[in-house]
Amino acid sequence: MAHYFTNEDLKSDIHKFHTKVLGSDFSFFTDNGVFSKEKLDFGTRFLLENIPYEKFYGEVLDLGCGYGPIGIVLKKCCNASITMCDINRRALHLAERNAKENKVDVTILESDCYQNIGLKKFQYIVTNPPIRAGKKKVYEMLVGAKDHLEENGSLFFVVRKDQGAKSMICDLEKYYTVSVLEKKNGFFVICCDLS
Repeated sequence: MAHYFTNEDLKSDIHKFHTKVLGSDFSFFTDNGVFSKEKLDFGTRFLLENIPYEKFYGEVLDLGCGYGPIGIVLKKCCNASITMCDINRRALHLAERNAKENKVDVTILESDCYQNIGLKKFQYIVTNPPIRAGKKKVYEMLVGAKDHLEENGSLFFVVRKDQGAKSMICDLEKYYTVSVLEKKNGFFVICCDLS
């Protein structure tokens, strides 16, 4: 599973799938070595179906973008400037291809968490964190968001109950005002507000 968030040299086997999100059609190229290569995973879909797009504006970061579904759907659904980042180069090449395929204008960059983000601040950060990367990396993403959000910014993410959602909420309440937007099939969509 480490290959989702590293740059291992796996044999390529690119294929394309089609899906509908919020009533719109999307096509995605995927490959070996990226998360959920067969279809849009339930967690990502559930997150995308429960984001308050009508509130989104300004700069938005898709953190750990993989082959790009979150950032690409965000760009189609809201009037915001989208930056997408990941550590996995294969995923980034796919994200670039998928942005063109779905005709969206986004910024895509290689970054281990916030390493190459610099001092840029975002109104919103959205992620389906790589739980299998371990607690340290996931908390680097979730707690670290506070240093890359505007003063009244928000972090949105999805996590399963059996992956520690409740303890994660307690831990994040030290830094944010945390609310659960929706729950289904053991998945929680969580919003963390700085304000």
